[in-house]
Amino acid sequence: MSSATPQAVGEKLTSAAIFLTLTLHRGPEHGATLRDLCADLSSLVRGVGFRAPDGRLSCVMGVGSEAWDQTFGAPRPKELHPFREINGVHHAPSTPGDLLFHIRAARMDLCFELAANIVSRLEGSAVVVDEVHGFKYFDERDLLGFVDGTENPVKQDAVAATIIGDEDLDFAGGSYVIIQKYLHDLKKWDAIPVEQQERIVGRKKLSDIELSEAAKPSYAHNVLTNIEENGEQLQILRDNMPFGDVGKGEFGTYFIGYAKSPARIERMLGNMFIGLPPGNYDRLLDVSRAVTGSLFFIPTADFLDATSADAEPVAAEDVQGAGESPPVEQASPKGSLGIGSLKEEI
Repeated sequence: MSSATPQAVGEKLTSAAIFLTLTLHRGPEHGATLRDLCADLSSLVRGVGFRAPDGRLSCVMGVGSEAWDQTFGAPRPKELHPFREINGVHHAPSTPGDLLFHIRAARMDLCFELAANIVSRLEGSAVVVDEVHGFKYFDERDLLGFVDGTENPVKQDAVAATIIGDEDLDFAGGSYVIIQKYLHDLKKWDAIPVEQQERIVGRKKLSDIELSEAAKPSYAHNVLTNIEENGEQLQILRDNMPFGDVGKGEFGTYFIGYAKSPARIERMLGNMFIGLPPGNYDRLLDVSRAVTGSLFFIPTADFLDATSADAEPVAAEDVQGAGESPPVEQASPKGSLGIGSLKEEI
């Protein structure tokens, strides 16, 4: 494993979070502004967090595919590519996003102060396209009433699931993250009997105990999101949080999944939206609609600290024999399997 210091990917769940997604203006001067922020980000976190030592303030910064090329150039992370739209029984859109700031703390004021400082530093070079304020809901439940994140890996298992090692030596210690914002139709969900809700999720609603294998249907959420390779479970780390706006009737879950390879999360999403086999989709999607989707690379803290605003990005063609891999080819955004007619009612 690399000796590079990862960003705070594995921080424990907090009671408050802000998720900031921004698009970066094109042009070398805007890349320089971003590099300048990268070098100062750890200092900003320390400066805000120092005012509340028990506030557990942290920030993870992610960079999208186009912004990486504009800001840092080559070499580039092997598996960095734009989020791939999914057209199955339900639709997972790909939405704009060059930068992600996942800000966590025990108090929302700390999150807000850091978010304001970050946006101020990027003024004129980046625009916030999505801002979500997440909160802890009772005993780690989502707004559907179920505990979220029960099967998250911990300690060394979490490191093994999220931190790149020998797979990409140039970026060892880094990670990937996929985000999606889901909006829930709570009236429709609440009309479903609790016993059927439990079959859809694959767990008991009150106790959070997992249903037996015999009791779980093949379309259960925890069946479709459990993926294996060569007999080994491929885990990811989720830090989902509820959010909402009562006045607007908006109730949602912000999905954020970290992994050492985005392919893990993409397989899970394929199972959910297309189905395994195709048509056997995740029935949660009948009441939960994905409205955003983006993929980012999480460089190490050391990488950010060492960034210089004056460092011009290196074009891929100028790096010869460095062993870097070309960008992963993006699937066609229109790559639907056309199986919408297989949708079943709950």
